[in-house]
Amino acid sequence: MIEISDIRKAYRVGDIETLALDGVSFRIEKGDFVAIMGQSGSGKSTLMHIIGCLDSPTSGRYFLGGHDVSRMTDDELSDVRRDQIGFVFQAFNLLPRATAIRNVSLPLIYANVLPEERDRRAGEALLAAGLPEDRWHHHSNELSGGQKQRVAIARALVNSPAIVLADEPTGNLDSKTGEVVLETFRHLNCDLGHTILLITHERYVAEHADRIITLKDGRIVSDEEVRSKHPCPVERQTP
Repeated sequence: MIEISDIRKAYRVGDIETLALDGVSFRIEKGDFVAIMGQSGSGKSTLMHIIGCLDSPTSGRYFLGGHDVSRMTDDELSDVRRDQIGFVFQAFNLLPRATAIRNVSLPLIYANVLPEERDRRAGEALLAAGLPEDRWHHHSNELSGGQKQRVAIARALVNSPAIVLADEPTGNLDSKTGEVVLETFRHLNCDLGHTILLITHERYVAEHADRIITLKDGRIVSDEEVRSKHPCPVERQTP
């Protein structure tokens, strides 16, 4: 699914070069739930931008589904972002005066999907993300923080992406609501077979995944299988 091979990323300001990533390599298979953890300055945000095709490495190779992303053109990268990666951000990034279902269907409008099909697929995504149907037609500024994040998760799912990339998805939520959102990711992984990549600086958040990759100073310092707080059943679906 994802193969990162000896990725390096350097930033230069004047004569000063800063190495944000220094030889990072790992693989993520289809259906995995992986957390990438590290404190500020560890390189995790830079790595997220590269995996999400928002930035390119200085050197190294990045393969997604067998395709060499690190050699793609800007147009090809745009297609990958639209079709292969579902983004969930800390700040939700919803249109405040649009309904929940409208926010979720927006990527389908850009993909020229017909209205009836948009509504069907948006509804399926909202059900998968666990938002009650009686909230679908509320404007996003009428929803709680946890409900907004579920809308954001549904929007990430609506194009059936290869991976869901969640950047600090509980950062703007209280601990109880954050736990509910993390349980939603576990449901998507265990019950629906989605590949989840979770970016966080909190160990207790990372422990909802099955594997934790920890970065420090741009390098991987540990890559461990963990006993998730919410383990999947023995049998699990694959999409």
